[in-house]
Amino acid sequence: MPTAKSPAAPLPKNSRRALNRDRLEADIAAEAVRVFAECGYEGTSIATVAENAGLSKQNLMYYFPSKQALYQRVLDNVLDEWLERMENLADPSQEPQDVLRAYVQAKLRFSREQPWASRVYAMEVIGGAPLYGAQIQNRVVPLLRKDIDVFEHWIAAGKIAPINATHLLFAIWAMTQSYADFSTQMALVLGRKQLTRKDFDDGEKLIVDMVLAAIRVQPPAPLSAAD
Repeated sequence: MPTAKSPAAPLPKNSRRALNRDRLEADIAAEAVRVFAECGYEGTSIATVAENAGLSKQNLMYYFPSKQALYQRVLDNVLDEWLERMENLADPSQEPQDVLRAYVQAKLRFSREQPWASRVYAMEVIGGAPLYGAQIQNRVVPLLRKDIDVFEHWIAAGKIAPINATHLLFAIWAMTQSYADFSTQMALVLGRKQLTRKDFDDGEKLIVDMVLAAIRVQPPAPLSAAD
């Protein structure tokens, strides 16, 4: 009776083999993103991803032993980038207007440059996050709380108007991610095959203006003569 293979010893982090493996895994994940976005989790096969990546199914499964492992890697990549942006947001040393402008810009840039990745994440969430819900809760919630603390600090310092920071962030996510997840609808309405760079620039200006208007501290009303 054949015995199970022992797991390979981890490679030194900066060895050539480790770097080559990281590069190949990244290439596989890049191919998988589009297939998952087009076919969904259930409709995606390892064989299709392997063929698109120029590998045999057996070779691909050496790096990702199951479809779920590959799917997890794809979603990890999306969440890693998203959380990096949120980490930058939780910086009380910067001015709120600069931080929020940069955050909107970064989120729209991700939607423009990696629409397939955004759609895979959206499909998982729309489906109730059956395979990734725990990771979202464990990783997003603590950082969201840090961001909220920064907003509360800004409010207490009089830098921004009192606002429900949680729902402001929800609104930013919805507005920016829609440029990836619903780009087909937007392009159809605009009468073109796909969104252009100008569409993203126009969207960025409007979203930034709306967000900054929402946090702007209103000057006190002038005293009337009766006062």
